[in-house]
Amino acid sequence: MSITRIIRPLFDGRLRAIERFMARPEDVQRGVLERLVGRAAPTRWGERYGYARMRSYEDFAARVPLSTYEELKADIDLMRHGEAGVLWPGRVRWYAKSSGTTNDKSKFIPVSRDGLHDTHYAGGRDAVALYLRNHPRSRLFDGRALILGGSHAPNYNLPHSLVGDLSAILIENINPLVNLVRVPSKSTALLADFEQKRDRIAREAVGRNVTNLSGVPSWMMSVLHRVLEVTGRRTIDEVWPHLEVFFHGGVAFTPYREQYRRLIPSDTMHYMETYNASEGFFGLQDDPADPAMLLMLDYGVFYEFIPLEDVGTEHPRVLPLWAVETGRNYAMVISTSCGLWRYEIGDTVRFTQTSPYKFVITGRTKSFINAFGEELIVDNAERGLQEACKQTGAVVREYTAAPVFMGADGRCRHQWVIEFDRAPQDVAAFARVLDGALQSLNSDYEAKRYKDLTLQPLEVVVARPGLFDDWLRSRGKLGGQHKVPRLANNRETIEQVLALNHTEA
Repeated sequence: MSITRIIRPLFDGRLRAIERFMARPEDVQRGVLERLVGRAAPTRWGERYGYARMRSYEDFAARVPLSTYEELKADIDLMRHGEAGVLWPGRVRWYAKSSGTTNDKSKFIPVSRDGLHDTHYAGGRDAVALYLRNHPRSRLFDGRALILGGSHAPNYNLPHSLVGDLSAILIENINPLVNLVRVPSKSTALLADFEQKRDRIAREAVGRNVTNLSGVPSWMMSVLHRVLEVTGRRTIDEVWPHLEVFFHGGVAFTPYREQYRRLIPSDTMHYMETYNASEGFFGLQDDPADPAMLLMLDYGVFYEFIPLEDVGTEHPRVLPLWAVETGRNYAMVISTSCGLWRYEIGDTVRFTQTSPYKFVITGRTKSFINAFGEELIVDNAERGLQEACKQTGAVVREYTAAPVFMGADGRCRHQWVIEFDRAPQDVAAFARVLDGALQSLNSDYEAKRYKDLTLQPLEVVVARPGLFDDWLRSRGKLGGQHKVPRLANNRETIEQVLALNHTEA
């Protein structure tokens, strides 16, 4: 008998709970905030802002300021040095290393025991629950899960705290029984050298019955290519004929979709997007036919949203979930059981519906190009590239884009460095289609492109194979959850990439 068939009923109760929060979103979110505030009332932060006297969301919003990492850094530093009850009750031992801020190379996001279980692991559980609901014939648990993770960072450890990629923290703390159904081994999963890890994962996984994959699309693809090299097979479904799903997150899947179709041509292969970050687990694709994700409302996370046009202003509007509208871009603000309070996570989302609340990630508050009033966001870039690939037959592997600022002649443009998995026959035609698609998607970009008066046609620079891996390697960020910045309002990243484009790997 199928093991999956035996295990499937264990998720029925959770599916009913998801239906309940979909039906009562405001009540559920107010309840989450009440629990978070109640737990944190005795902490230094809770005493500072009078949590014990709060009776409603409106009290919370009036008393507690918005925060970025810079505002919380002093408290987090105390926690990392062993202080208890600072932002969350008790001592927090683990910290997820994330990309840095203006003032620091790295951020250290607290990951409390409560947050591990009521948010991060809850998200993994619900991903499986929703997948099994949507695929009644699944045999997910009849084989192994190939889970691609990061590593610990001992050079950042302190006597009272440990640092690692979020995925490494999850692997380190997971129930040991899970190790019976996953590959690679824990020692391999936590290796810091990605190239060594990739080879060991491939060799350990080849002889297993892998039914599902979990990880960041770019790094998982690198592992899968190594699997093909080790086995001499043409496609992944020849290696793992029972592979049925890839739970992916971390970066937009659109640029990788065609590459995965070619790697895994099986008609029974499925893909499920997840929104899990160092700061928490927030969304899951609950309908295979709908790319939008369901916002998970009953975890240890309370959500607020800032209209994108208010981001960076002195007094931004901050809306609770029940006040958002569909079709608008918002910066997400979270309060969590890891001790992040009204924390601006840096991601932007757009709701596609509010009953239930479903959304798509549209970019980062700091990942856009607005050098000339064009307000180009990552969502525009992804959809524009998708159209250019559709019309030219190209497949994009990685890319980054930035403005070329006005010279003495007053001319300016956007410059794209694109590494193709399959290059277009005519790069100039690809650039024209991309430019036209961006104009149709973004009225501000269209206005600036009008008759070439402000913005000139965009430029596409074809990257040599392996360029972006080399750039990540040069910064010590190859593997794990690191990703290439898609859009930037300055030329720092693109100049580094261009400098490497003419050197050998």
